[in-house]
Amino acid sequence: MTVKLDLHVHTRYSGDSCLSLEKLIKGLKKRGLDGVAVTDHNTLKGALRLKEIAPPWVTVITGEEIKTREGEITGLFLSEEIPSDLSPEKTIARIRSQGGLVCVPHPFDRLRRFHLKTEALLRILDQVDMIEVFNSRNFFRKYNSRAHRFAEMKRITACVGSDAHCLYELGRSFVEMESFSSPGEFLENLRFAELTMKKSNLWPHLLTMKEKYLKFNFGNPGE
Repeated sequence: MTVKLDLHVHTRYSGDSCLSLEKLIKGLKKRGLDGVAVTDHNTLKGALRLKEIAPPWVTVITGEEIKTREGEITGLFLSEEIPSDLSPEKTIARIRSQGGLVCVPHPFDRLRRFHLKTEALLRILDQVDMIEVFNSRNFFRKYNSRAHRFAEMKRITACVGSDAHCLYELGRSFVEMESFSSPGEFLENLRFAELTMKKSNLWPHLLTMKEKYLKFNFGNPGE
């Protein structure tokens, strides 16, 4: 059986997302997706909560997009939250200690403040399971193209994700792959996945800025 999964989604538990868990579940059904990797910024709360409330047909991968001292690394299949501002190496060790997988999101997008520095990526390359070769939110196509070439050259498994922060963005990029029962099987099946890749528009970035302002000044209703 195959499943369609968006592997990079932020919920209201992220400080810059307006996507509630309830809307996320409804959005998955509407878009014909079978599941999602919730990768909120520096928190696992949204992912764990979705796993509790999601209907049986929804595949939930519990993840966290973690800000290290040298940029962001995503951990998938986590059970415990990993603190921010550790070194990339220590962050990866925390992911591995939980049996999780290591993904580098939007590695070459120079417009992102917390993209993983190239020197750090090269240093930890032998510990990376996946490279995000297409992120729907990357403004310039060249950043996705460079990531794709890099993953091919280094023979690292490719993944894609919408990086959704609102319902409109959900499922713009996703993988279709064989179902799995463990992180190891997920990674193996991902190697043969069919990748659907579609850019997002500019206006969700403006919505993100508004959401960050509101949550900074009035608190995060996702928590």
